[in-house]
Amino acid sequence: MQRATACFIILFLGLSVFLYAQDDSPSVEIDWDDYASDLYVRGDQVFIISLGTVFPTIFINNGKLLDHNFSPPVGGAGSLAYSYFLNSMFFIGGELGGMFLPTLGANTVFIIPLGFTGGMQFIVQRFEFPISFAIGMNWHTYLDKGYYGLYAKLGGAAYFRATTEWSFGLSSYWGWFPQWTNEPSKNVDGNFIFLTLSARYHF
Repeated sequence: MQRATACFIILFLGLSVFLYAQDDSPSVEIDWDDYASDLYVRGDQVFIISLGTVFPTIFINNGKLLDHNFSPPVGGAGSLAYSYFLNSMFFIGGELGGMFLPTLGANTVFIIPLGFTGGMQFIVQRFEFPISFAIGMNWHTYLDKGYYGLYAKLGGAAYFRATTEWSFGLSSYWGWFPQWTNEPSKNVDGNFIFLTLSARYHF
């Protein structure tokens, strides 16, 4: 009887240790050499901070090119954006930005865009290449004048995934900012190039 009891106790303890070892999964470190395109899954999110420059390019009035009257022809731009991944490649989100441009008359134009974003991303090892678009509304202010209208952006970026939480890179976008009024003869389609340094926080 004592032998049977001792065998039962040993068997019970051995089984407990085995089950505990099975449940206690070791932590897994990301192997950057196996960095794959399916690293992202549905529900992954990214917060992006961007800061850089904006260049006025082509301004059109009823099919005619206009002088943009910005001097120097460069301004500042920044944005905060959020992306939600639908799967390993496609994402949607939104952005809130701001930009300013000095004029020949030593004044400043301020523009605040707020829009919906979407796009797709490609991954090569530790480098990530999102291509995205944005469409929404923007507010212009110049001296005592204001304007509320449409805008659209299209472009891409290149990021280096420095850690599991942070990636850093360069973004470039083409932006279309039309000003449409009740007088078609005064309508202007403004086009800008954005070049910014960006940081992404992954969560």
